[in-house]
Amino acid sequence: MPRLCSAAEIPRHRMSMIFFSSGLDKWEKKITAGSSLEIVHDVGLMALDSLMKCTFGKGNSSQLESENAYYLAVHDLTFLMQERIDRFQYHNDFIYWLTPHGRRFLRACKATHDHTDQVIRERKEALQNERELAVLQKKRHLDFLDILLCAKDESGEGLSDADLRAEVDTFMFEGHDTTTSGISWFLYCLALHPEHQRRCREEVQEILGNRDAFQWEDLGKMTYLTQCIKESFRLYPPVPQVYRQLNKPVQFVDGRSLPEGALVSLHIYALHRNPKVWSDPEVFDPLRFSPENSVGRHPYAFLPFSAGPRNCIGQQFAMSEMKVVSAQCLLRFEFLPDPSRPPEPIPQLVLKSKTGIHLRLRKLQ
Repeated sequence: MPRLCSAAEIPRHRMSMIFFSSGLDKWEKKITAGSSLEIVHDVGLMALDSLMKCTFGKGNSSQLESENAYYLAVHDLTFLMQERIDRFQYHNDFIYWLTPHGRRFLRACKATHDHTDQVIRERKEALQNERELAVLQKKRHLDFLDILLCAKDESGEGLSDADLRAEVDTFMFEGHDTTTSGISWFLYCLALHPEHQRRCREEVQEILGNRDAFQWEDLGKMTYLTQCIKESFRLYPPVPQVYRQLNKPVQFVDGRSLPEGALVSLHIYALHRNPKVWSDPEVFDPLRFSPENSVGRHPYAFLPFSAGPRNCIGQQFAMSEMKVVSAQCLLRFEFLPDPSRPPEPIPQLVLKSKTGIHLRLRKLQ
């Protein structure tokens, strides 16, 4: 059998498949002189398609479906969960399930679960075919879903259908919605700062040379692009807020304390813009993340993927995808802001924009 790969290793053996080419072709057709495009929806469909290909070995063709049911359901869920967090009366289950929002939440949950069940069911059926099993046995690395389906405990029992769904739901949601936010805000940052956009493009062109595809080793050479991605994560963290429940009391330096069991909100967006932690925090400065400027920085000053034992298990996948997608975008287009339609950041579990993210695109020769 091929060696099982962890979530962190998934991009390496499928990097050649992470291409947003069809989405970029769609952008070329949408470009009109003097007008801007709202990029988040298209980026979201492209990210979902990429995730399906890279982790489930399945071409989802999401980009062909402008009204993809799963994508729209996830969009609904993030909005509704944030609404429930913000409205005190919604914290009571009995009240919430009686409201229109509560019933809408249940419908969106059913849509996402139906999609996940279909993905699992189709793969299980495929593995009943002897030819498909032979292909699986020859693979050097397994897809994420195949890892779950092949996993056994000490007694030889596999994961239950409920456990499979929970794992797949988590990876599908976290694997596309957060990267959609990260890619969209990064392109917005580059549109606002053409000098950094130009430098990133020149770096990518130099690395690629006369080749028409990226190699895995190229990603480690994208040093300036990586610094720009990290700086966009600082200003616009895809997950602006996380929660932790304390398993022991915490005593602060000012004498105040929190008891065991308290639910603590960690506001990453505010941390990343705190002038006591970052000098000139509102300024986009990728050189903050150069090796020399990163020396001595507090390890918890920058938390785009959270930290500790419950940090993001897909951060290597996310960073690899961010680099590949950004590089392809920079090779095809110049991005410019639309001053008449500025984005309005708003938390909906992930960081979104109330007004969308509108950019002008100029095709490069």
